Order: sequence, then C-alpha cells, then structure tokens
Amino acid sequence: MANYPEWASEMAEIFKSGSISQFLLYGNIDDWVSFRSETGNQLQCLSLKDFLTNIMFSPFEVVLCYDRGHGIRTSKGGEIFFSFLKAFDNFHRTGFASATSGERSLIEANSLPKDPKKALALIDRFIRYGLNRTTTDKEGRQVPNPIRIAVIVEYAQYLLPRTDIAYTSSESVETLIRILDWASDPNINNAYISTCLIAENLNDMNRQLVENPRSAKIQIELPNSDQVLNFVQAITASVEDFSEICDVDRESLAQKLEGLSCIDVQNLIERAVKNQRRITMDYLREVKKEMIEKSASGRIVFVESTRTLDDVAAHREAKQWLRQDAQLMKNGKLKALPMGYLITGRIGTGKTYLVECFAGEAGVPCVELKNFRDKWVGATEGNLEAIFKILHAMGQVIVFIDEADQVAGKRGAGSGDSGVSGRIYAMLAREMADTRNRGRIFWIFATSRPDLLEVDLKRVGRLDVHIPLFAPQTSEDKKDLFAALAKKNKIKLKPEEIPDFPEELDIGGNEMEGILIMASRQYELQCDEPDAREIGYFIGEAMKTYRPMSHSARLEYMDLAAVIECTDQRFLPEKFSNLETGKIKERMDELKMELGE
Repeated sequence: MANYPEWASEMAEIFKSGSISQFLLYGNIDDWVSFRSETGNQLQCLSLKDFLTNIMFSPFEVVLCYDRGHGIRTSKGGEIFFSFLKAFDNFHRTGFASATSGERSLIEANSLPKDPKKALALIDRFIRYGLNRTTTDKEGRQVPNPIRIAVIVEYAQYLLPRTDIAYTSSESVETLIRILDWASDPNINNAYISTCLIAENLNDMNRQLVENPRSAKIQIELPNSDQVLNFVQAITASVEDFSEICDVDRESLAQKLEGLSCIDVQNLIERAVKNQRRITMDYLREVKKEMIEKSASGRIVFVESTRTLDDVAAHREAKQWLRQDAQLMKNGKLKALPMGYLITGRIGTGKTYLVECFAGEAGVPCVELKNFRDKWVGATEGNLEAIFKILHAMGQVIVFIDEADQVAGKRGAGSGDSGVSGRIYAMLAREMADTRNRGRIFWIFATSRPDLLEVDLKRVGRLDVHIPLFAPQTSEDKKDLFAALAKKNKIKLKPEEIPDFPEELDIGGNEMEGILIMASRQYELQCDEPDAREIGYFIGEAMKTYRPMSHSARLEYMDLAAVIECTDQRFLPEKFSNLETGKIKERMDELKMELGE
C-alpha cells in the first residue's frame, strides 16, 4: 500500500497480523483522503467513509455503517444483509424486512433501529450469523465460509462519550461491553471481520475504550507539505500558467499552506479563482489565519506582528539572545535551538510585546492558546488534543501561552476541578518534552509569577531558557522606553519633550504608558484653542501628578521571582546580578508573609 496514506498502511499491516481487528481512527477525519491507485498516477480523493468502504474494505463482502443520527446503513453487500434480516424476522417474528422488498426500500422505510442498544445488538447478531456461514466443497461436504464483514461506527464520541463511571448509564455500559467484546472475541479476531470506530479526538471518548489494548488507535494527521503539493497540483492541473493566478509557484504555495486540511486548501484556491481574485501573500495570510482559527474553534489565535526586535526598548541582553535564535530559525539550524522560553518579570515589563516582536523578527507564524478550558468532562483535553493536531501540521510555529501560571495546570490537581488541571499539565508536559518538535514547535510561556508554575514544565528540555524582564534601570533606558511607547501609541514627540526620569524612580512601561495617555487626553481636549500647548507641556504636567503604584511589595516579589528563575547571569541588571540566592529567598519569604500568601 505504498501509494496510500501512512495511517492506512499501518491499519492494513495490523489487520493482516491477525492479532487485532478493531480500530479507533481519530484526528483529521473530515478531510479528503488523497491517494494514487496502484494502476495509475492520477490523484484520487475520497471521504474517509468512502475510502474505508471502497479501498480498505474492498475484499469484504459486507460493509455496515452506523451512527446515532442515521442508524444502520449498508455501504456494501446490502443483499446479504437483507437476506439475514428476512431469516431473522422468520425466527424472531420481527418486521425489519417483511414490510420492504429490498435493501434500498429497507433504508428508505427507516425500519432499522437507530437506538444504540437495539442497533448494535442487530449488528452483533449479523456478525455471529456470518461467523457460522458454511459452503459446500467439491466433495459435497459443508465447510466453514464466514462472511467477510466490516462495521464502521461514525461519530463514536456521541455513542460512548467520556464521562465519570459513576454517571454512566446502563445503556452506555451495554454498548461499551458489546464493542469491547468485538475487540476481544477470538472468533471475530480469527475471522475476516473488522470493526472501525471514528471520532475526532481520543479525549472525547470513553476511557475504557481508548485504553483497551485489544484495539488499535490510529491518528489521521493533517497533510504535510508534500501531500499538500500533490493536492495543489491535482486541483490546479487545468491551469497552464499558474503565475497568472498566484504570486508564487505551486511548491512555495504548498509550503505556505502547511497546517490546513485538503478541504481547506481546495476552498482557499477555488474561492480565489472563482471570485477572480489573485492569490497574493496578503490573501494567503488572511485566509489561512481565518481557516486555522475556525478549525480550532477560537482555541488558538494568530499573533500577527509587523514589528521586530528593533522596536523593543531596553532589555539589551534579552534582545541579543532572541535575535540570535531568530537567525538560527531562518538558517534552519534547528538542533541549536532551545525547546522553549520562559519570559518572567513584573507586570508592565513588556513580556507580551517582546514575544510579538520576536515572532516578527523570526518570520515564523505565532499563535496564542486561548479558551481551551471547558466545563464538560473530557472537553478540555479534547480541545487541547485538537490544538496539538493543528500545531503539528503547521510546519514551524511559535506557541505563546500568556499568564502561564493560570493556564498550564498543576501536577496532582484534582479535588477542585475533577482533575482537569492535572490532565492539562500532563498533556502539556508530554508534548513540550517531545524532542521531535525541536525547532518546529517553539514554546514561549510568560508569567509574572514563575514560582507558581510547575517545576517540571520549567526544566531544561521543555523551557530551556528563562529570560527575566525588569523595569528600566537607568535614565537612558527609561527615556528609550518612553520614546518607544510614544511611537507605539502614535504620539509624536520631539526629543526635548521626553522627560528626564530620576535614576531612583522605579517606574515600569505600563505606568509610562499611563502618563502618555493622560497627556494625550489633555492635549486633544484643547481642540482648536488659539493658545493650544504642545504635548510636551502636558507630559510635564502628568509627571507632576504621577503617583507610583501602591503595590510595591508585590512588585518587588515579582522581580525577585524573576531573578531566581533566570538561567543566564547576562540577563540580570547590576542591581540583581550580585544578590545571593539564599538572601533572595529569605526576602521572598518576608514578602510572602507581608502579602498574606
């Protein structure tokens, strides 16, 4: 099966081994399955169900499909199944087939049960009936000739959803036992019978089913760049001069579209062609962002950046380090890159802004994880699994998690949130430690309270480099930051209008921005008065009325926590670089008592 997807080849190998006959397919299940037949080079595209029926299960005599919405349907071998129903009616005095004249009218009459308990019981009877079929050999003897049967259960997450065992209904228990029995029954495993369950995420499924060693869990990945290229070439084969509709060639387009499903790629191209819109880089960025955010249901958001590290004031050592790593990314030196960064520092030091500028410097897509927690059992883990699926397909991506101490979960947490926080922690820790992702998925956590983040997530091999950010320490740094904030807020300042900040004044970027906004407000309120003043005057007035933040103890604690977490002495200002770790911890303990923590 060299021309078929990897997951299909794996599924065929497992079935041929004779040890496992039940498969749980998950992942990119709603996409086209693209493949080349062994007799021709033309790319073919089928839905997953049609691919299973016509390709994977082509040697089978009967293929039954079931879901709770449509009930039982026959994709293949309807006459054999209809014959069974007639025999079943005669023996059990039921009316599944008696009111109809054939398989098609049977489906149209909707006489087959949709209820899982009754429908799966009927399918189970058919499987047992098929196991006992015999045929006559050349010598007139009856020999076993079991019916080759495949059963496809779609939307399996709605049939056996993840739930606490205490809340599992008796009907769900019966359904679970029946499906587990199909996986473990040696009579079924030794026959030409296969059962296939399809669900989007494993974490949406009943845990007993997912953890059953007698079934094979096979993930259908989003297409890689080579597969996208084959698909792009197939759907644009009629376009002789591709440059007429696209700014880049097909190979470059495929690389840009990595992370999308084949259906999304088709929609993107056809949307442009049919609306006579040229496929430009801006169009690609806009539509790809829209499609990925839509497929993630708002759980990830693109961080779009037109800025670079040149737009960051102060933080010289941090900028130098990040600029070097951005260059390594551009040069493809992935082995030299860390797995991720932990950006720490008090509120208002520009952690989020620094990440945005780093993404612009590296020229790599950056996404921020958002809203993946859910109140329903298993939904949060399913959301996170869907996010990982998209990240793996994006080629190279920066993943930003802000307020990481609140988002990343806790080891052993479970009493207050039914264990969700602990499972989030476990999933993130496992994904972040996968060295196959080095240079491809680049993790950046940001927090003002790194002491609340689990140690295992902060270790080398997950977040290798810890970069602390501090409020500007020198008058020069303060003026540079003030000028950068004015530029960010589109406030035009003359050099002489930038105030002189005393060395001893402890002021952060958020407070400077507050001064700028206050001054801008007063400046705009002048309207067209004849004696209108320059904005520099109002900046001076705002400085006179400025009051430092009252949470000095909490800010000091955040600074010390950032110092403790720092992994390189060069990141520390002189004020902190010579402090002994023991004394820092003593001071942090004092501040904790003062803050009542």
